[in-house]
Amino acid sequence: MLSDAQKKHLRRLGHERKPIVLAGKAGIGAAFIAEVDRALIDHELVKIRVRAGDRDERDSMFAELARATRAELVQRIGHVALFYRANPEKQGIILPG
Repeated sequence: MLSDAQKKHLRRLGHERKPIVLAGKAGIGAAFIAEVDRALIDHELVKIRVRAGDRDERDSMFAELARATRAELVQRIGHVALFYRANPEKQGIILPG
């Protein structure tokens, strides 16, 4: 579980990033989850955009994605969410205490 200070730090780092994984109206399937998992291994901090019309549907997709990838949902604004998962083998992002 991330602290508020750690989430603030990650939001600051994620601000300039562009979404690197896009989910279409078909939702999130096994291939999409694998793509996000690979992106988290490579980058630790990943911005994802989903194209779901309804707010509840987007929230549900983001929650499912966080659970499936064991990542922390750092921030969600509209159709875009920021996820973080530390890479235990090669940590690139140092979080504040």
